[in-house]
Amino acid sequence: MSKVRDYQQLAHSILEAVGGEDNIISVARCATRLRLVLKRSDAKAKDQVAALPGVITVVESGGQFQVVIGQHVGEVYEAFRPLVSLKDGNSDQGTETPKGTILNRIIATMSAVFAPFVYILAAAGILQGALILISLVFKDFAATGTYEVFSFISWAPFTFLPIFIAITAANHFKVNQFIAVACSAALVSPTWAEMAGRITSGESISFIGIALSGTTYTSSVLPPLFLVWLLSYLERFLNRTINDVIKPLFVPFFSMVIMVPLTILVIGPITTLGAEGIANGYNYLAENAPALAGLIIGGFWQIIVIFGVHWGVTPMVLANFEQYGRDSFQAYQTIAVIAQVGAVIGVILKTRNKETKKVGVSAGLTGIFGITEPAIYGVTLRFKKPFIYGCISGAVGAVVASFFKPYYFAYAGLPGPLTLVNGISSDYPSSIVGLLIGTAIALILPIVLIQLLGFGEEKVVPVTTTPATPAPAQEVSATLTNEETIQAPLAGQVVPLSDVPDEVFASGAMGQGVAIRPIGNTVVAPFTGTVVMIAPTKHAIGLRSTSGVEVLIHVGLETVGLDGTPFTLHVEDGASVDAGQTLLTFDASAIEQHGLQTITPVIVTNASSYAEVIVGKHETVETNTAILTIVK
Repeated sequence: MSKVRDYQQLAHSILEAVGGEDNIISVARCATRLRLVLKRSDAKAKDQVAALPGVITVVESGGQFQVVIGQHVGEVYEAFRPLVSLKDGNSDQGTETPKGTILNRIIATMSAVFAPFVYILAAAGILQGALILISLVFKDFAATGTYEVFSFISWAPFTFLPIFIAITAANHFKVNQFIAVACSAALVSPTWAEMAGRITSGESISFIGIALSGTTYTSSVLPPLFLVWLLSYLERFLNRTINDVIKPLFVPFFSMVIMVPLTILVIGPITTLGAEGIANGYNYLAENAPALAGLIIGGFWQIIVIFGVHWGVTPMVLANFEQYGRDSFQAYQTIAVIAQVGAVIGVILKTRNKETKKVGVSAGLTGIFGITEPAIYGVTLRFKKPFIYGCISGAVGAVVASFFKPYYFAYAGLPGPLTLVNGISSDYPSSIVGLLIGTAIALILPIVLIQLLGFGEEKVVPVTTTPATPAPAQEVSATLTNEETIQAPLAGQVVPLSDVPDEVFASGAMGQGVAIRPIGNTVVAPFTGTVVMIAPTKHAIGLRSTSGVEVLIHVGLETVGLDGTPFTLHVEDGASVDAGQTLLTFDASAIEQHGLQTITPVIVTNASSYAEVIVGKHETVETNTAILTIVK
C-alpha cells in the first residue's frame, strides 16, 4: 500500500507542478518517461518536477515535457492518468499530437532530418582534415591518385547530400522513401549539372516555355527538404484519388513529373536564395564585427544546444561551404564545444566524489568527438556553475580567435578537438593560429575558474537512479551474494553507455550499464527472475533478478514511436523467466527503415543500492556472455 500511495503522491505532485489538469493537452508514456504535452510551459515547472523524489530528470523536447522516471514509469502513469480527463483525440491513445509553434516544428524537422546521418558527414569531414594534414607533411601527396580517391570519397556524402535528406525527410513527413529518393536524385543528376553549366554560360534553356535558372543542387539542403515536404501533400492527394489497381505505377509517375520540374523552376531557386541570404547575413556580421560574432557563438552555442535549435544553422553553414569554400561559424562553434570539455575536466580534477569523476570521464570523452550533450546533462548543467564557466570561456576564446579571422575549410559534422585540422589553409595561415589560441583559452580557463571558485558540488543532490519506490537496501542484501553477473540479453557489438546518442542514457541519468548493437533479432533474459514491466509499445522490458537486481532492456532509440509494430513479445508482465529464455523478438530492418537505431541500452536501474556495477571488457558478446558484474 505504501508503494501505491507513493506513486499517487508523485503523480499528484507532477500534475500540480505543471499547472494542473487545465494545462494538460495529452499524456503518454514510454519505457522510462511520462510524456506530457502542455498548453503552457513554465520554466519553474521543470525544476520543481526534477526535484521530486523518484524523478531522475526532466527533458523538454519536440514539444513534450518528458519526466524521466525509470522502470516504474508505468505505475506513475497509471496513477497520473485518472487525474486528467482528456477529450477524444487528445488522449494518449490517439495518433494525433499538437503541431506546436512554427519554430518547434522547424526545429523538430531539422533534428529528424540531420541527426540520422550527421556521423556520416562527421566521418567525411575527418577524412578531409586528414588529407589536409598529410598534404602539409608530404607536399606531393595532393598530386597522387591515392589523394584523389580519398578526396572524392570524402566529398561524396556532401555531393549527394540531397539523397540523404530525401531518405530521412521521407521518414519524417511519412512519404514513400523511394519516390523521395528518385525525385532528389534527379536534382544531383550529372545531366542537370551540365545543363545548369550551359545556362550560367549564357545559353537559354526553357521548360514548357519557362526559362530555367542555372541553380545546381549538389550539397544543397533546403531544396530537397522542401521538395519532400510538398511531396507529402501531393502523395496523399494521389493516393486518395488514383485507383488502387494503377496506384503503384502512377503515384510515383505523377510525383516525379510534377515535383522535379516544380523544384527546378520554383522551389530550388527560392530556397537556395533564402539559405544564401541567411549565410550572407551572418557573414556580414562575421566580417564587420568578428569579435561580436565570436562572442555570440562562443558564449551561447551550448545554450542553443540545450534548447535543441542547433540543427537550424546547418543549411546556413553548408551554404557557406558551397558558396565560399569556408565558414567561420564552425570555427567559433568548435571553441564553444571545447570550453565545455574544459569545464568537465575542471570538475574531474576538483571533485572528490567517485561517481562524479566516473560520469565526468565518460562525458568528457564524448566531448572530444564533438558531442557535448552527455557533458552538459551529466556534469556541467547539473552543477550549473561549470556550464556558466564553460560559456564564459567559450566567449573569451572565440573573441580572441576572431582577431585572427578563423575559418573551417572542410565541413565538420561534429565540430570539436578532432576537427581543428579543418581550419588549416595556406591561403589563410592565421586561421589555425587563431583557432589554437582560442581553443587553448577555452580549455584552460574553465579548469582554472573551477579550481579557484569551486563548482557548487556541495549544493547539489547527486544524480540518483533510485526508482520512485525503491526496495529497502536490507531486503536486497539479504538475498544477494557478494557479486552477481548479468548476461548479455542480445548478441552483438558492445557500445559504452556514454557513446549512446541519447543524452538521458549517455549521461548515466537512467542508471549504469552498457549498450549492445545487435546482430540478431532476439532478446533473452539476462538472469533468472521476474518480468516487472513491459512497455505498452513492446520496445522495452524491465526485469528483477531473484536477488533484487533490476534491469531495463530498451530495444532501439526512440522506438516508442513505432507503436510496437516491429516487436513480438514471448512473455507476459509478471512472468517468471529463466536465464537465456526468449523475451521478445524484433524486426531490425523495420526499425532502421524509420531512420531509427537498434542500439539497445541494458541498464541497472537500482544501481545505487549496490557498491559498484562493473562493465565487462568485451568488444562483441553472445547471449551467454557476462557483461555486467554487480557488487554488493
